[in-house]
Amino acid sequence: MSSSTLPPDTTSSAKFSAAIDLQRVRKLFSKPEQVRESQFLRREIASRMHERLALVKLAPQQVLDAGCGEGADLALLQQNYLDAHVIGLDAAPAMLDVAAGQQDHARSALNRLFSKWLPGSRTKLRQDLVCGDFAQLPFKPNAFDLVWSNLAMHWHPQPDRLFAEWRRVLKVDGLLMFSCFGPDTFKQLRAAFAEADLDEHALPFVDMHDFGDMLVNAGFSTPVMDMEIITVTYDSVAKLMADVRAWGGNPLRSRRQSLMGRAALGRVAAALQKMQDAEGRIPLTFEVIYGHAFRPAPRKTASGESIIRFDLPKK
Repeated sequence: MSSSTLPPDTTSSAKFSAAIDLQRVRKLFSKPEQVRESQFLRREIASRMHERLALVKLAPQQVLDAGCGEGADLALLQQNYLDAHVIGLDAAPAMLDVAAGQQDHARSALNRLFSKWLPGSRTKLRQDLVCGDFAQLPFKPNAFDLVWSNLAMHWHPQPDRLFAEWRRVLKVDGLLMFSCFGPDTFKQLRAAFAEADLDEHALPFVDMHDFGDMLVNAGFSTPVMDMEIITVTYDSVAKLMADVRAWGGNPLRSRRQSLMGRAALGRVAAALQKMQDAEGRIPLTFEVIYGHAFRPAPRKTASGESIIRFDLPKK
C-alpha cells in the first residue's frame, strides 16, 4: 500500500466498529487463571511476530506493549532490545498483578546469576507496568520508538481509534507491530451455534484489508499486512468450549442474556462432533492477522502548510 498524508478518518469508526462492551471485556479478563489455558497460542503467535520484527532494522529506546496481559511478551522485547525501556499497559489490574509477579521472579533470577559471577552486583529490569485504556494512552505524543500489540486489539470496538492513538505516541519513523484475529476465527463454532439460534456468539473480527485501509487513514506509511490460518484440534467438545472461554468469551452487547437450554446446547455439541476428522478430533480455526507500519515524517504543519524537505548538497 502507498503512504498517505491524510489525517485520521473520524468517519470510519461506525464502519469498522463492533458492538463490544468494554466493561464486559475487562470483567472477562479479570481472572487470569481462566485465561491462562489460551496462552499456548498467544506464545506461538508472539514467536512468529518476533521473527517478523527481526527483519526490521530497529534500535528502540522506548517500547510499549499495548494490551500486555500477564506480561509474557515484556521479557522477549527486553531480550531483543537490552537497552530499551519497556512499558506494559493493560486495562485489567489482575493481569498486571501477574505481570508484576513475573517481573519480580525474573529480577531475582538475574540477580542470582549476577551475584554468582559478579559478587555484589545487581541488575535492574527497565520495565514498567501501567493500567489504562490502549485507546486513550496516558503518554505524551512522540513517546515511543516501537508499539507492540499481540492479540489484543480485536477486543476494542473501534480499531481505527486505536491506530490513531498509537500513531500519536509513536515518534517519527517509529514502528507499530500488531497481531489480531480475522473473520475466519471460530468459524466452526459459528456454524455450530447457527444450529441452535440466530444470536451472535463470537466477535465479528475485522478483515485484513480493512485494517490496511485504517492504517493509511490514521497516517501510517507503507503498512504491511499478512495472514495465516492456524487450526487447533480437540479431543472433546468440552475442551474446545473451555478454550473458547479462555480466549475471552463473548463480550458483544448483543450477546444472549439468558443461558441456552439443554436441547440447544445439545444441537451445538452435535454439530461440532460432526466436524470430527478421521482421528476423531474437532478442529477450531484461528485466522491470525499480522501487521506493521511506520509513522512517517509529517508533510503538513498543524495549520495546514506543506513541509518541503531537502538535503543540502555535500561539499
